[in-house]
Amino acid sequence: MTLFQLNYIGPMTDRPRYYADDGSRDCLALDPRIVEVEDGRSKAQPPSLEQEGFALTAHKSAVDDFSNDDEISCVYGPEIQRVLRDLTGADVVVICSRPVRRTSETSRLTAARALYNARPANFVHVDLSNATATAMAADLRPKTPIKQFAHYNLWRTYSAPPQVMPLALCDYRSVSASDLVEADAMMDIPGMKEASYEGLVVRYNPQHRWSYFSGMHRDELLVFKTELPHTAFINTTCPPDVPPRASIEIRAIAYWY
Repeated sequence: MTLFQLNYIGPMTDRPRYYADDGSRDCLALDPRIVEVEDGRSKAQPPSLEQEGFALTAHKSAVDDFSNDDEISCVYGPEIQRVLRDLTGADVVVICSRPVRRTSETSRLTAARALYNARPANFVHVDLSNATATAMAADLRPKTPIKQFAHYNLWRTYSAPPQVMPLALCDYRSVSASDLVEADAMMDIPGMKEASYEGLVVRYNPQHRWSYFSGMHRDELLVFKTELPHTAFINTTCPPDVPPRASIEIRAIAYWY
């Protein structure tokens, strides 16, 4: 295991709030902690969606250029739906938000036709609260009666390894309900009306078990349950002058009839 700094949320009197674009407007009292983060590649038993809540899977995309909006819309979206159906056995998969590209050099969010370009979120968070996830699943559910649903995030880096700002994931079995703090996720997209939804930020708990995957490349896909705390972090083991990490993520809902 290696020690890295992860940014938790500290005590606050105001409701936490964070912005997709202008981080200077964030209302977050960050609580930096040095924690052990295990390389998932070193585990004798690879992490799984059923156990830890995340898994690394091989997946060679037919996308040639991840900066091409048309390819992301026409090729990548359907690919993601297929791979999540195969991994979960779901009857149908619905993409529930625009794909998001992130680089450690991006300082402002821009909205393309089919996706967003945004900065990495370097504080521990959960993308959606239970209330948000339930409402979103109800809005997007298929007409066929369903028995259950689950939200997932599918994350890929398309820059060459190593990554100076990889993604750390917390084994959701090590998380307590008292660790989670409701927060407002603000979508301040230039040229669009500001909107928000409820996400979660996370308090430090020494019981948390963290992992990341070293040296990820474009033919790998990191799939995790959306209820799982995660964060970008600075990889201090990287050599100097490593190119900025570039990644793309898609959130999707799996439904079972």
